[in-house]
Amino acid sequence: MVKFSKQFEAQLVPEWKEAFVDYWQLKKDLKKIRHLNSSNAASTKQQESSSLSTALFSSLRNIPFFSQRHRDHEAIQVHRKLASSSSKGDLYETELLEQFQDIEAASEFFTCLDLQLNKVNQFYRTKEKEFLERGELLKKQMGILIELKEVLKQQRNNKGVLASDDPSISCTISSEDDISIKAEQTEEEQNNQDDDEVEKNGMHLIDSSSNLDEKEKSRRIKREDSNSRSLSARAFNCQGKNLKINIPLTTPSRTFSAISYLIWQDFVSQSSKKCSSRSGTNKFHVNQTKLHQAEKMIKGAFVELYKGLGYLKAYRNLNMLAFVKILKKFDKVTNKQVLPIYLKVVESSYFNSSDKVVRLSDEVEDLFVRQFAKDDRRKAMKYLKPNQRKESHAVTFFIGLFTGCFVALLAGYVIMAHITGMYRKQTSDTVYMETVYPVLSMFSLLFLHLFLYGCNIFMWRKARINYSFIFELAPTKELKYRDVFLICTASMSTIVGVLFLHLSLVAKGYSSKQVQAIPGFLLLLFILLLVCPFNIIYQSSRFRFLTALRNIVLSPLYKVVMLDFFMADQLCSQVPMLRNLEYVACYYITGSYKNQDYGYCISTTHYRDLAYAVSFLPYYWRAMQCARRWFDEGETSHLVNLGKYVSAMVAAGAKVAYEKERSIGYLCLVVAMSSAATVYQLYWDYVKDWGLLQFHSNNPWLRNELMLHRKCIYYFSMGLNLILRLAWLQTVLHPNFGNIDYRVMGLFLAALEVIRRGQWNFYRLENEHLNNAGKFRAVKTVPLPFHEVDEED
Repeated sequence: MVKFSKQFEAQLVPEWKEAFVDYWQLKKDLKKIRHLNSSNAASTKQQESSSLSTALFSSLRNIPFFSQRHRDHEAIQVHRKLASSSSKGDLYETELLEQFQDIEAASEFFTCLDLQLNKVNQFYRTKEKEFLERGELLKKQMGILIELKEVLKQQRNNKGVLASDDPSISCTISSEDDISIKAEQTEEEQNNQDDDEVEKNGMHLIDSSSNLDEKEKSRRIKREDSNSRSLSARAFNCQGKNLKINIPLTTPSRTFSAISYLIWQDFVSQSSKKCSSRSGTNKFHVNQTKLHQAEKMIKGAFVELYKGLGYLKAYRNLNMLAFVKILKKFDKVTNKQVLPIYLKVVESSYFNSSDKVVRLSDEVEDLFVRQFAKDDRRKAMKYLKPNQRKESHAVTFFIGLFTGCFVALLAGYVIMAHITGMYRKQTSDTVYMETVYPVLSMFSLLFLHLFLYGCNIFMWRKARINYSFIFELAPTKELKYRDVFLICTASMSTIVGVLFLHLSLVAKGYSSKQVQAIPGFLLLLFILLLVCPFNIIYQSSRFRFLTALRNIVLSPLYKVVMLDFFMADQLCSQVPMLRNLEYVACYYITGSYKNQDYGYCISTTHYRDLAYAVSFLPYYWRAMQCARRWFDEGETSHLVNLGKYVSAMVAAGAKVAYEKERSIGYLCLVVAMSSAATVYQLYWDYVKDWGLLQFHSNNPWLRNELMLHRKCIYYFSMGLNLILRLAWLQTVLHPNFGNIDYRVMGLFLAALEVIRRGQWNFYRLENEHLNNAGKFRAVKTVPLPFHEVDEED
């Protein structure tokens, strides 16, 4: 049977852990009382045997005739006090009426218990208010959406006649030009009044002119801001309010569609203005695409609200169960009847007696079924309560099977390579090392990174880090760590098996075009599997990966989310893999494999420049993401982070210059730039990404909250991160590793950087999770499409 403490920890909402009952602290207080009771057990037994009256009274207490008298002498009494503010609610304080064996320990226990009850009530009241306000706002948004859909339906039925002419519909749509013209007229009138006042008073001073300049600047900024927002928003009047449909330009496709839509509106605006001037009105049709996007946003907001309400109901049930369990333990330790007394107070407290959350959850469920699922409850529940994908034992079996195959094939490949002397400096086959080995190196780095991601998922789950919420992954489609391990083992078994076959053919003297094309066909096979449109081999995860790559490449055109810049950071550690990919693609696309001309892609100028550009691209993409985040959020820390990637690009440029011309000057430049970039990166890793090096924390040189129990792991990781950040020294020192080919050492050093990134991932998400927990952020806040605006705005 699982202990309640483990069950409680497994079921609580990770981001709300601090708001739950501190069950473990209450257990510690109970252990203290039990220890004191056991030390006084001998004296207590002696007193009970000598006192006949006490034994007689204790036996008479069970008789119903005497039980009423005993109720007047209860062990505790819980007082209810009014709080200073209505938001905090009532406060509870327990008074001890009977003499306990250790009055101080019992008083400390009930003080902690009262504190937990008051904390739970206050948090529940706060979250309930937040969700109720969100629910009311969503209901209003839903009402506007329903009316606009009626307008669109009438437009289709009337074939061009606006549905706003129908008096039965209260939502009328007016063009944005009317509102902007009215706003400009009011601004001009206000500006003229200000000028008249200045002339009358004769205040031609510097401060007054500066005030006018500031007003003019603010008006210009407002116009520019309204013009920029008009890409994703159109003004209309509904329910007596001026509203806009504001669709955030979060993806490049929305940006391009918004720009094309704006161009189309400008193209047809002249004819529409002429028609409107003849009819005396200025109207435009409801845009179906925008309305569909607004419906998707409201649908997502309802799903998140329902999820939050479910969390709050689980919060209430778990805390109620925790109070029952801890009070039962207290009664068992002290032999007092405290449970029925205190439990009445808990049951009547706000978090257990309020039914607003349950009613709102039912309303949201009914509204979602009616509006988004066409009265199909089963379909609606797939969105509101998605079922977790069950882990199959077959996955574990195939992981073991492919792991055995991989080990056996790798052993065969290593033996064959040792016999043929492929990886030795003196006897290595230059053609093989320049053409086939980059393929093996590229796949090895890729699936090592993926394997470490699987290890990260395992550790995140064990440490109760909600990575699915941070990455905004669908619970029904996300990869589990077993799935990741299966992909790695199956892929590497296939890769090593094919390359083992290819090496065997090369060792026997086969050098035809078909044999040389085997590594290229292997790469093409994995690319086709990645972009395969059919629902096979984790389609949703493959498409999500491709979407993240698209967003990274088009970084300035979309709003940056956590998954995108996390993926871009991974690419910064995979520069050697990207360079190998560029070289292999060049080797096979240009047809150099037919005559084994491996030097063509190295000696040709534009291909060589492309290889250098590939080294800079991940840092450039990441820098563009920082610039976009600064543009969206306005925080200067993103500019400082941008400087980190600029310093990395400068250091990479110095290394490229040093590779072209090995002189003392360029060597000093490499050392200076790389050292500065390393210090910059180490500071950002420890302080910003990991949240460590807090000098006033309870844990020296770490932070107050730690997800891992052993502090030594954090110190070891900090030291390992420092050592692996200094891997660039091998470009300066040129170490000699005996007969091993330099390409093999390059793979080893690149693998060290991938390992460093793997451990960086864990602490980066740990810090993000603690930030979410500090703000009690367990559900995503979806932006809403309809916003009320003033005429001036």
